[in-house]
Amino acid sequence: MSRFLLDRSIDRWADLLTGYCTDVRPGQQVAISGELPAQPLIEATSRAVMRAGGHPVVLPVLPGLDAMLHRSGMDEQISFISPVERFAREEADVSIRILADENTRGSSTVDPARSMLWRRARRELNQRFAERAANGELRWSLTLFPTPAFAQDAGMSTDEYTDFIFRACKLHEPDPAEAWRALRARQSRIIDWLEPRQELHLVGPGTDLRVAIGGRSWINSDGSRNLLSGEVFTGPVEDSAEGEIACSFPVVTGGREIAGIRLKFASGVVVDASAARNEDYLLSALDSDEGARRLGEIAIGTNTDIDRFTGQILLDEKIGGTAHLALGQGYPETGSTNRSAIHWDLIVDLREGGRVEADGQPLVVNGDILIR
Repeated sequence: MSRFLLDRSIDRWADLLTGYCTDVRPGQQVAISGELPAQPLIEATSRAVMRAGGHPVVLPVLPGLDAMLHRSGMDEQISFISPVERFAREEADVSIRILADENTRGSSTVDPARSMLWRRARRELNQRFAERAANGELRWSLTLFPTPAFAQDAGMSTDEYTDFIFRACKLHEPDPAEAWRALRARQSRIIDWLEPRQELHLVGPGTDLRVAIGGRSWINSDGSRNLLSGEVFTGPVEDSAEGEIACSFPVVTGGREIAGIRLKFASGVVVDASAARNEDYLLSALDSDEGARRLGEIAIGTNTDIDRFTGQILLDEKIGGTAHLALGQGYPETGSTNRSAIHWDLIVDLREGGRVEADGQPLVVNGDILIR
């Protein structure tokens, strides 16, 4: 897709974000944040908020500022939470975040301890955000705008990547919102099948893990919160994980790529961990707090328009026929009580020899989800 065609679709994208995704209403304060390359979508989203009678509050994100703070700031400066951050998470009625990085490795040389200090300082703020979302006080959506940096990470040209994102958002459909509702209906059938189950068993190359899910709620991620979505997820019982996993793809976080991750769980806790690349960063993340070594999420990816690894977890965790588990912070609405400064998604590709069983009954086999 050419940039010209994307530009013609910007208003449809903005309408989806402010309508289907967040249902902006008259008088509501809407925090819209994003990097400068996303300016066309930021402006279109602001217009859509105004058409809905809301108040757009635009919070531009300048490249390199966070990395500069982490490298040069004193501890108290890194830990400081600005009134702008508090507004977006504690006061706004709606929060819309548009990712549009110009350099995805800008923080790769930052001391991991300083990055963890920043995360720990925001633990309570992030918990408040999650609680507001769970009780309906806040509606939010996260999307990703195509940039050359994202395209390079995915091994695509910018035009190819733009088309990829366009399809992943279902903007190529005659009625994108209706397409997301159709996915919601399919995922509802999967959730109906999962709700009475007590245990999930995840098997793949280097992976054999069991977790308890009894009494937990499954969430239908239908494009309303992540507008690059397609998954069903829950929070496993905190002390239940037993076995080991081998991540099929790297974790890309804080400007670093942590590859070849292997974890062993006992009584819900990571008791052994290794990585082929950036192992020190993995171990420092696991030691960031008590909840970092426990699982806050387990999920099944359902979006078949996302069919390859791109280096962006917002997309990669939704790859149709994969499963992922998140270390750290859980979502209160699932019943998870795990709290942490981190939330790291780890993907297990089931498309070549993997499977997921629930109480011994097959759910996913070789990437094919059996519940239709």
